[in-house]
Amino acid sequence: MTEILKANSAGIDRAVHLLNNGELVAFPTETVYGLGALADDAQAVAAVFQAKGRPNDNPLIVHVSNLAMVEHYAQHIPNVFYQLVDQFWPGSLTLILEAKNLPDEVTAGLSTVAFRMPDSELTLDLIEQLGLPIVGPSANTSGKPSPTQAAHVYHDLNGKISAILDGGTAEVGVESTVVDLTGSIPLILRPGKITQSDLRAILPTLKYDAHLISAEEVPKAPGMKYQHYSPNVPVFMVAKDEISQIPDQANLAIVADESDLINFKQAKIFELSKEYSIEMATHNLYQALRQFDQPEVSAIFVEVFEGENATAYMNRLQKASGGKRLVDYQQ
Repeated sequence: MTEILKANSAGIDRAVHLLNNGELVAFPTETVYGLGALADDAQAVAAVFQAKGRPNDNPLIVHVSNLAMVEHYAQHIPNVFYQLVDQFWPGSLTLILEAKNLPDEVTAGLSTVAFRMPDSELTLDLIEQLGLPIVGPSANTSGKPSPTQAAHVYHDLNGKISAILDGGTAEVGVESTVVDLTGSIPLILRPGKITQSDLRAILPTLKYDAHLISAEEVPKAPGMKYQHYSPNVPVFMVAKDEISQIPDQANLAIVADESDLINFKQAKIFELSKEYSIEMATHNLYQALRQFDQPEVSAIFVEVFEGENATAYMNRLQKASGGKRLVDYQQ
């Protein structure tokens, strides 16, 4: 059985003990829960891949509590890194740098590595007490919706990891923005809460890398190559003006703004947002997908959102649905 550790000094002490002994401990962040192992312990990092069922050519993000940790495991750090850190750390921004002193298990054999300082006092205290950074892919079965609560982690990984440090519900609800600083032009490899516009003042040449990763290519960041965030139940994207076309049946689930749900009496419904708040929709997306991942549901219909602030939401929804829309649904 996996231990549930409380968000107090005793819980942190227990997590430190377990991690120092090569065990795996899930930890909270403002984005989603991560699955922690000491970043310099190759055997423990390999166990992360095994617990998640994660392909070993998918690199991990290294979570730090101070800049000294980055400087120990990165080289050729550009000045712009420090500008970004000054404005966005701790927070949901992951930065890719040239790596050193790290096992290949962390970097997937690449010369680069991703770093993040999470906006969670509990996890920052944990890393600080360890004195070492920890890897932190999402603490779920690989490819499934990421966990935003300790209960989600327990559902996926009970018996496969030693403990979960319970920090409550994640505030943001989707993974961090990932920016690659190792090339001549900085690239967003994965969208998140921090948008391209947010970063432009520091990175005026920043571009979004939307190319599809080939089967032979090793991705520089998580979430680029494989189908992600998918429940077992098929997911379909649906526009606001299409929602009324969804059959009102007990075996179907509709995830939409509250104003678009009022006419459904038989179907299962989830209030994704109020007044089309993209922040609320993003926060609730994974919870909704997990809630309806059950045998009595044959399809999940999720409302689409538009605009730059919806980039992260739509990235996750497109991957969860595999691009399927209402027109692709067949009863």
